[in-house]
Amino acid sequence: MSGCSLCPRRCGVDRSRETGACGAPSTPYIARAALHMWEEPCLSGTRGAGTIFFCGCNMDCLFCQNYTISHGVVGSRMNAEALASLMLHLQEMGAHNIDLVTPTPHLQVLLPALQLAKAQGLSIPVVYNTNGYELVESLKSLEGLVDIYLPDLKYVSAVAAQKYSGVADYFQYAAPAILEMQRQCGVLQLDEKGMARKGLIVRHLVLPGSVDEARGVMDFIKQNLPKDTQISLMSQYVPCHRAIHPPINRRLTRKEYERSLDYCLSLGLQRVFIQELSAADSSYTPHFDGEIV
Repeated sequence: MSGCSLCPRRCGVDRSRETGACGAPSTPYIARAALHMWEEPCLSGTRGAGTIFFCGCNMDCLFCQNYTISHGVVGSRMNAEALASLMLHLQEMGAHNIDLVTPTPHLQVLLPALQLAKAQGLSIPVVYNTNGYELVESLKSLEGLVDIYLPDLKYVSAVAAQKYSGVADYFQYAAPAILEMQRQCGVLQLDEKGMARKGLIVRHLVLPGSVDEARGVMDFIKQNLPKDTQISLMSQYVPCHRAIHPPINRRLTRKEYERSLDYCLSLGLQRVFIQELSAADSSYTPHFDGEIV
């Protein structure tokens, strides 16, 4: 794969010979694939999301909980045919959906894999679980293949985005990307059992000392998305990786989370998944041991 321009980094490298900012080779490594119970309730349900964790990431978050795979190589290398077979196997195991985690660096393999899996009988929803640092043109290539978009909206300020994730232009790309996701899939639709079938869920992880960022994210949603947009306001921050300096070297306080939630509700944004602070536990982070179901 030469001249890679799948994400805002636009590294332009030949990934058959070298890696760019995401660290991903031309053929993806799958760090883990299994039924996963720790996504939002409408995704995990009673049987679990069929979660596929890809190695590589186009951001460089100091606090990354998945740092062993975001900038490392673990697991099995898979071409499009193998990836399609894996999706079908997860469906056979009873997965409510196929949950693709950090998929963007692998679009060159993922697109044909999705097309093949659907042609061979994949019928459960496909979830695109992304950090939000996306190009609209890459997202457009997924139209009709993705049912549910699950983006983070991490920051609105360039200062915070650069300080904590090394991408000052994060919001410049994440904002139009989320609008494109909304255009493709609309507001979240649930079936009669409360499981997600189609639509958008916007995640925001509240960081210690960053209530203003949370407020800015909610302002964006209020001003640019339908009032019944599904939000997932997360409290699960655990300091890890390189989160060694204040304020991100501590956990979120109850007051910080409640202030963020209160502001969200004050804007009339009522469709919100709320997390208990007890979710801030590293035991909820999967062990990336290369397990493939």
